[in-house]
Amino acid sequence: MSTYRGPIVRKARRYGAMIFSNGKSKQNAFNKRKYAPGQHGRSSFRSMSEYAKQLQEKQKARFMFGLTEKKFRKYYKKAEKTAGITGQELLKLLERRLDNVIFRSGLAETRRQARQMSSHGIMLYNGRRVDVPSIEVKIGDTIQVRDKLTKSKLFEEVKATKKANHPKWLEVDYGKLTIKVIALPDKDDVEVMINSQAIVEFYSK
Repeated sequence: MSTYRGPIVRKARRYGAMIFSNGKSKQNAFNKRKYAPGQHGRSSFRSMSEYAKQLQEKQKARFMFGLTEKKFRKYYKKAEKTAGITGQELLKLLERRLDNVIFRSGLAETRRQARQMSSHGIMLYNGRRVDVPSIEVKIGDTIQVRDKLTKSKLFEEVKATKKANHPKWLEVDYGKLTIKVIALPDKDDVEVMINSQAIVEFYSK
């Protein structure tokens, strides 16, 4: 199954949450119709089985991070082998993806944009150009915009606002467009819209 590239608000309505952060217009569109798309959308959330709820939660997380089922399952299997709580470890692994780090830092407005930035070689990872959004960052890693692209219009607003809304495990210099990983995400740093326990129950069947 390929990465979803269809209508954003429609997918958000399907899973009952604005899983893509794409500006006020899409948020407003979602708020106007907080029910599933289609003829029976208004009643589709009323009689869901436990399995359906678990599936919905898994799909919500998968689409939020832009992953195929195969890749998402690999993350789950890796989390399952850790000593921590599987659901929490799964979300921590997803947070450590390079594209998500770029998004969390504030250098990109959406995960989709961050994925594009990381896959098109716009960013340097530890001083070298990369094009792999799934790189798992570690403590001490540095990410920065390539020198010749720092004056791009893409980053004008970022440098002007210098918004300090990044998570505590990242150190961000908005003037220089650099990110440093100073810690690993903990249970308080993961995506709050995802019920990780439901995902564990889904894969445990």
